[in-house]
Amino acid sequence: METLFIADDEKAIRDGLKYIIDWNAYGFSLCGEAGNGEDALRGLTSLNPSLALLDVRMPKMLGTEVIKRARENGFTGKCIILSGYSDFSYAREAIENGVSFYITKPLDEDELTAAVKKIRQELSVQEEQSSHLNSLKSRAKEVILKDLVHGTCAPLSEKDLDFLHLNDTCYQIVISERFHKNQESPYEFADLLKLSRGESKCYELFKEDQREIILFKGTYGQHRLADILEHYDEETQEGSPLGSLFLTYGAPVTRIEDLPASYAQAKALLNRHFFCPKEQHYMGYEDLPAENQLPNCPLDYSLVELYGAKLRDYIQIYNHQQVADTLQTVKDYLIQTTSNISDIQMFLNDLYWQMKENIIRVYPNAEIDFPSASKVMLYIGHANYLYEIIRFLSEQCNLIMDATGNPNRDTILEDVLYYIKNNYATNIKLESLAPLFGYNSAYLGKIFHKAVGQSFNTYLDQLRIEASKKMLENADLKVYEISDQIGYKNVDYFHKKFKKYVGKSPAEYRKSFE
Repeated sequence: METLFIADDEKAIRDGLKYIIDWNAYGFSLCGEAGNGEDALRGLTSLNPSLALLDVRMPKMLGTEVIKRARENGFTGKCIILSGYSDFSYAREAIENGVSFYITKPLDEDELTAAVKKIRQELSVQEEQSSHLNSLKSRAKEVILKDLVHGTCAPLSEKDLDFLHLNDTCYQIVISERFHKNQESPYEFADLLKLSRGESKCYELFKEDQREIILFKGTYGQHRLADILEHYDEETQEGSPLGSLFLTYGAPVTRIEDLPASYAQAKALLNRHFFCPKEQHYMGYEDLPAENQLPNCPLDYSLVELYGAKLRDYIQIYNHQQVADTLQTVKDYLIQTTSNISDIQMFLNDLYWQMKENIIRVYPNAEIDFPSASKVMLYIGHANYLYEIIRFLSEQCNLIMDATGNPNRDTILEDVLYYIKNNYATNIKLESLAPLFGYNSAYLGKIFHKAVGQSFNTYLDQLRIEASKKMLENADLKVYEISDQIGYKNVDYFHKKFKKYVGKSPAEYRKSFE
């Protein structure tokens, strides 16, 4: 519906103009009226109606002056001047200021109706042309944005950038995709941005490969992105809009021709999505390996047999800790490869079957509820993350251990000793260690002393002192640094313990190697 504004100093004439024509039938609705020139000027500049009917002779300002000043202030609508005078000077001034019709009073209803019909047709053509132009501009802008981020765009002038609303102080690329690739998301990142007032001015976007490519512009755009990442850091509730998305972002750049670098970083990070820990919803250019490249380390399939044998051996001795450590080693190794995700999934699939075959050879009569081959391949092949597959392998190892034997005191103590040997440099205590293996600290202390022949604390001290003796043979480390690295935060306490077990101070021990 187009808008109509009426200005005449006589209320009776204004009321008559409202009803002389069926305005609704021609697509107009009244948005305002005025009884003097100053009020008319305020109405035209604030409401910018599609059509204004203005009397020439009004108090405070002539109608011709109103239209002239309204044009200067941005009024773009059509105008019909109504006058009781046929003076050509008024008509000429009106025409110079874009008045469509100059109609003299008393009004002829047919003449006014014909003028309104003509103006309505012109507005319809303008609207269609404007819609078509906006559509073309939108499509052209999307093509230009794609060319900009891919580095294939011809140089743009300042005028071009202003026309496309791309002239700003800095730019940054963000790529948004579904958090779970095999699940539909009810939300899009751009939809969330539109919920906030003024957001459309700080970003541009287009879609590519079922992802949203967002170009944040200016300092406000950078602040908005920082706010979004802060929401992720605080907490992302399951089922929330942000929780259904995964974002990557490149470094900010100050020149629009440098956008391909920001885009390349954001795209490279998409390939690292698979390696993210649980519930990590974004990665930034800071997370890229040095020089944006990983070491040239393709998959070594001979390791399948090695890791499969290790898992078999640790399952046989019921050593949960070493099973977990082996799977962590596998995970760390895969993160450092340059292979694609499908090859990594195949490597892990082969590792599972290698482990399974090894176990079947060792326990041919054991009743182990192995999942079917199709289920294993389907799960590993459709997993979104590496940690999910490692967790699956861990669960399978635990299932096998449950099916092939029961833990006894000796195997649990092996796990305990293994844990201590690999964690003595931390603030390890019997009270925190015992629950990890299903014991209270008093009982574990008793069976530990009986099996090892000394208390937990004595065993721990001796491990640390033996490690420190090897370090003291290296003159590069200071005594207080050695103390800290073996788990003694107080260097005086370290001196006391060392002298107790070695019979001399750390410094004296070191001198014996000079």
